Amino acid sequence: MIQEGAVAREGASSGVHLAEVVGSIAIASDLGLGQPLEHVLRSCVIATRFADRLGASEQDRDATYWCTLFVAAGCTGASFELSSAFGDDIAFRAGVYHTLTNVAFLRYAMRRAGGDGNLLHRTRTRAELILTGLSPVSTSLLAHCAVSAELARRLRLGDRVVESLLQTFEQWNGKGIPNRLRGDEVGLPIRIANLATMVEVHDRERGVEASVTAARKGEATVGPEVVRAWAATAADVLAGVDAESSWPRIVAMQPRNRAVLTNGELDAALELMGDYADLKSPWFTGHSRGVASLAVAAGRRLQLPDEQLVTLRRAALIHDIGRNGVPNSIWDKPAGLTDAEKERVRLHAYFTDRVLHRAGRLALLASVASAAHERADGSGYPRGLSHTAPRLGRLLAAADVYHALVEDRPHRPAWTRDAAAGELRRAARDGELDPSAVDAVLAAAGHVVRRTPAAPAGLTPREVEVLGLVARGMTTKRIAVQLGITAKTAGNHIERIYQKIGVSTRAEAAMFAMRHELVSAWDVDAP
Repeated sequence: MIQEGAVAREGASSGVHLAEVVGSIAIASDLGLGQPLEHVLRSCVIATRFADRLGASEQDRDATYWCTLFVAAGCTGASFELSSAFGDDIAFRAGVYHTLTNVAFLRYAMRRAGGDGNLLHRTRTRAELILTGLSPVSTSLLAHCAVSAELARRLRLGDRVVESLLQTFEQWNGKGIPNRLRGDEVGLPIRIANLATMVEVHDRERGVEASVTAARKGEATVGPEVVRAWAATAADVLAGVDAESSWPRIVAMQPRNRAVLTNGELDAALELMGDYADLKSPWFTGHSRGVASLAVAAGRRLQLPDEQLVTLRRAALIHDIGRNGVPNSIWDKPAGLTDAEKERVRLHAYFTDRVLHRAGRLALLASVASAAHERADGSGYPRGLSHTAPRLGRLLAAADVYHALVEDRPHRPAWTRDAAAGELRRAARDGELDPSAVDAVLAAAGHVVRRTPAAPAGLTPREVEVLGLVARGMTTKRIAVQLGITAKTAGNHIERIYQKIGVSTRAEAAMFAMRHELVSAWDVDAP
């Protein structure tokens, strides 16, 4: 679990800030909101600056920071229900930013009810919404609050943040949900966060004055004092917001009581990100953790060194973080997809790559995570890579295919394990999946394979480890110290490695290691 404060913690530093994990979730949220990437990050910059102008306490300022990054995250948890009532959940959310009063939202919801269904379906859906008092909408909003709060709770962001996120849809005038809080009963952090996410859109689209107008229309939600303060400071707060990427500013603004995550804390946070990605649809529940577990088991069959197994597991956990960019009207469709819908599905792997490439040090995982849907013959996506896909990515692709096949989907029941194994073997024969990756995945899943997967050239796990150090230019003596062995033993290892891979120089050994991807992309002990 992520620990609070800057107290001493066991475990080596991962080099990753908590803000980088939360920021990457925020960027993924942008996809589900129908907003440009970094909408939430810019909103956080605005909110934090505005909190300073208001003279908010340090506790409220810090809570405002975390609340703004997480206030939209819960939308993923409500996507399934929202789509059932309104069709394309992403398009629905994008339009909500322009409904600044309860009456405007009600009109908008009724207009969108039934989505793109036929007239009869739309009429029935609207009638149901009226008869139930918009119960489906209330349910989805409460789910949104609960998910945002649970994310914050699991990251130990503090009671103030959790309580504020549970008030996401409360209003200053007492007409919000779930508890109809009124006035200052609604916490300042969530009121600032809600204001910031709204004015960011209106400022980006039409300028500072439009943001002030929008704030005034939303006065019933955030309160008159907040609106008056925004009108007086908007130009100053918004100055330079769009001048550059918000990412470095978000990391720099992180509350001071947060230290860099240990490796164990980072792994727990990435598990949270995987769970978050899987919330997009009930059909995906548990998928990311399952794929990660299978991929790592397969990696062990291939005798990958521990540091590569760490990279593989981390990338597998977050390989579908881009799912938010595809509406549930596609993910949950009970029939086959049209060509246009298939193209939208293919974009989710690209979105994963873009989210991670903007996420600080987590970008080191992007090439593996985004390769989950690449194919060895170049027929995959998002880049159509073939043999140039990372080795760990090819292993992840095989694990993802197998695990997806044995899960139910809206358009088909789960395949049997034997049928899934047969499909992987066919894909290997036809050149779609890496044969060694397929064998490793099938062996890890308990299937009988023709051969035991092994590292290239028959290298043992220890020899793979030594080769990686040689490739990085370490001397025999340094390798001995690093591994806690004698210099003579290290020298014997190097001699056997050179014989097995047929080289005589360090440069050749380095080329072999890179070609077979035996040099880790993630230094787990980095400061």
